[in-house]
Amino acid sequence: MHKTSAVGILANPAAGRDIRRLVAQASVFPLAEKCNMISRLLSALGAGGVDEVYMMPDAGGISRRLLRMLQTPSLQPRPPVTFFDMPVVDGAADTLLAVERMVEAGVGAIVVLGGDGTHRLVAQVCGDTPLTALSTGTNNVFPALREATIAGLATALVATGQVTDDGATCSNKALRVSVNGTRDLALVDICVSTALWTGSKAVWRVDSLSQLFVAFAEADAVGLSSVAGLIRPVSRRDHAGVRLDLAPPGEAAMSVTAPIAPGLVVPVGVAAVHDLLPGERQTVCAPQGVIALDGEREIEFTDGDRVAVWLDDDGPRTIDVERVMARAAHSGLLTSTDQTLSNPLQKGDSTDAAEQG
Repeated sequence: MHKTSAVGILANPAAGRDIRRLVAQASVFPLAEKCNMISRLLSALGAGGVDEVYMMPDAGGISRRLLRMLQTPSLQPRPPVTFFDMPVVDGAADTLLAVERMVEAGVGAIVVLGGDGTHRLVAQVCGDTPLTALSTGTNNVFPALREATIAGLATALVATGQVTDDGATCSNKALRVSVNGTRDLALVDICVSTALWTGSKAVWRVDSLSQLFVAFAEADAVGLSSVAGLIRPVSRRDHAGVRLDLAPPGEAAMSVTAPIAPGLVVPVGVAAVHDLLPGERQTVCAPQGVIALDGEREIEFTDGDRVAVWLDDDGPRTIDVERVMARAAHSGLLTSTDQTLSNPLQKGDSTDAAEQG
């Protein structure tokens, strides 16, 4: 049965702990702070009328810490939390299974704590369930760095049906890739490398990069999409995306100094820039190599493989926190009036009228 007052929370304990912590001195997002964020989320969800929360168990320590926290009294009422009874393999399969369970449970929204990679996994299986995307990873282009309390309130207002207008959630673009008919997706960028293995997954060297496809590219972003963002910015709401053909800086038509990871600013050669229209299938130039999805090398391909990349304008839906909170203010959803108290403005008006009389 669909439960409009249930919300899922997906927190990746491994988010923000890849090799870029070593090569670029990127910040570490500790488990303690992730648990603090979830605690604030639970308080806000309770205040907004959510009566049940589903979460993923994990081997990284988040569920264990939260279970201890939930046993202590709280000044703020919190909805009960149910951890799914599911196998834990400490990998991507945990996220995929947990989100599938959340959708089956009929949650009205899913709050995701992670980076681009975590949100990419969630987007594969969340269907039409809207996401609240919170940044706790290394590359955080798709999710926002936002106070969890406000995000929790906005999520509750949408999940409980208190805010239902079309502007409360929005559809995002996504990039699709097919290798011999097997499909995957990226939310921000797909990069083709001539490297022959996935290795440590995170992309932090540019000498082997061949092509870059971006769904959107912001000039103030960190990550591979910043290369496009500093040449031809594309917003999340623009119809098209961008494809860059890359080359060594000394051989390219132009070179851009781009922050491809936190603390890692390097020159990247760009041979050509092309529009990327929805549904327009693009072939890759490299005969063999690795495809990186949202900054992480995931797919190896060889000569003879059929590889295609295209832009999809019907990606995952996300909750527009600012718009939802503005709607709540306009409609007085979080405002109550005690009618037993006199209105000082009315009292002042009657006093002024008596004095004029």
